[in-house]
Amino acid sequence: MIGKKLQTDRLEQLVARNASLARFTAARLGGEADWLYHARNGEEEMIAVVQEAWQRGWSVRVLGKGANVLIAPRGVRGLVVINENHSVRCTELHDDLAVIQVSSGVSLGSLARFAQRRGIAGLEWLATVPGTIGGAVVNNAGAHGGDISSSLTKAEILIKGQGRCNIPAHEMEYAYRNSRWKAAPEKDFLILFAELTMPRGDPQQIEQRMQQLKTLRKQTQPAGASLGSIFKNPAGDHAGRIIEAAGLKGYRVGKVEVSHKHANFFINRGTEVSAADAADYDELIQRVQSKVWERCGIQLQLEIEHIGEW
Repeated sequence: MIGKKLQTDRLEQLVARNASLARFTAARLGGEADWLYHARNGEEEMIAVVQEAWQRGWSVRVLGKGANVLIAPRGVRGLVVINENHSVRCTELHDDLAVIQVSSGVSLGSLARFAQRRGIAGLEWLATVPGTIGGAVVNNAGAHGGDISSSLTKAEILIKGQGRCNIPAHEMEYAYRNSRWKAAPEKDFLILFAELTMPRGDPQQIEQRMQQLKTLRKQTQPAGASLGSIFKNPAGDHAGRIIEAAGLKGYRVGKVEVSHKHANFFINRGTEVSAADAADYDELIQRVQSKVWERCGIQLQLEIEHIGEW
């Protein structure tokens, strides 16, 4: 523990220089970060590192499980934080509701299991989604009819120049797979904690629902190195159906291909982590967008985010 203010020489002991990010991404793609920090020792150390980086004029980006983001082959300038801090607790139980406080580095699957064991319902969909709570809060992650905006009460966020702020859910400006934080051009913030309010339920029924959703995912979504859903679903339709209708299942650029199982998933068929193949992934995205527009007249919007120097 190093306290709220980080000594200058201490920063160099906590971060790595010119570190590859490919192995920290779901698709095993991407270049290097100027500086890389593993957040494992609690929020206070992470806050101190991020604030010192801001004081030095560095940009700061956070990766949880590396899903939903495509890292540029030329890498990311500034500091990248791999958030592995893990804290979950029920702070209050009353009537038929449970209040959960969870740190941003907790995986969605871990939170789903925590809720199930304690008879907290409504978070079963988390078991099928890769990523962490921090990413879910920023992106309004969701699946199977549920999303974070439906259960979030507030989030504690470190904001550059303002410090730690409690932001209520109604100020998050949530929309389908979007929020004020995802839309912000400058990522001068760090999600610290989320507070969720959920109904009580029967642990056995919750477990059954989780298993049903996991089975459905295996049946409908491909295995392999993928970033998850590439495009947002247009209103009243599904991006995967549209891409398939355009005849693009199996379409390939380099080692990256449109999945034969679900066309809104692009799979990296390479066997090793790679920076260069991220360019193929991006090229495939652009070609699919172009061909869908040409053949179907639909402009697909990205769900994933590009990070770094393209």
